[in-house]
Amino acid sequence: MWLKQNKWKIIIPIVIAAILVIAFFSGRAPSEDDISDTMASALVSTPVIENYAEASPTPDAVTGATENAGSEEYSEANGMELDEETGKDKYETAPVPEGKPVPVEPEDVEIGDEEYTCTLSISCATILNNKELCDPDKWELVPEDGWILMPVELTFYEGESVFHVLRRSCKQLGIHMEFSNTPVYNSAYIEGIGNLYEFDVGELSGWKYKVNDWFPNYGCSRYQLADGDVICWVYTCDLGFDVGGGYSSVNGGKAG
Repeated sequence: MWLKQNKWKIIIPIVIAAILVIAFFSGRAPSEDDISDTMASALVSTPVIENYAEASPTPDAVTGATENAGSEEYSEANGMELDEETGKDKYETAPVPEGKPVPVEPEDVEIGDEEYTCTLSISCATILNNKELCDPDKWELVPEDGWILMPVELTFYEGESVFHVLRRSCKQLGIHMEFSNTPVYNSAYIEGIGNLYEFDVGELSGWKYKVNDWFPNYGCSRYQLADGDVICWVYTCDLGFDVGGGYSSVNGGKAG
């Protein structure tokens, strides 16, 4: 995978070296046209990567990074206290994009009795494209269709977070889930779901979450749900770039 991702770092120097060698033996200095023509030939003859999961970062991830640029003014207006020097809050969270919910600290929340609904799903489909990286002992745990939990509508209570819903749902449905608390980010960090853990499919693998197609840049314990939210937990094999969230935190605890 490294070779495919970095092929131009190898190809371009080789092409340029070849031009210089030819020029040396021919006694003629290479022109700009020589270099341009040779580079064009190399581009045409190089196959396109068909497996998007092997390309890092993906175009969607780059575009998403621009579209999801944080707004200090919006974030502060909605309650985030940002440090003037770092531009982040005390839990290392950067400003959120306009229109997105700001993090809510778990200790400041009171869980109410009013019921709402959300949708939850858990997918490890990216592992199917990265079998060569998967721990052999874990391959049998990967569902054939990649779904650990297909989208299901669930009830949650006023004030609950993404973490509340995941923890309760996994317990009720008999799905393994393991987490650890990370005080520095004031959130739970999801280490494993369905006995699939971070680093089981390479050093860039782990769990990420998104809500309404947005990958928050803060932990799942700090994302307070709203009625109708759609939560997706996805396993990434490439630090999020293979699932469209490469510039957000891995899942709420450790920066990605």
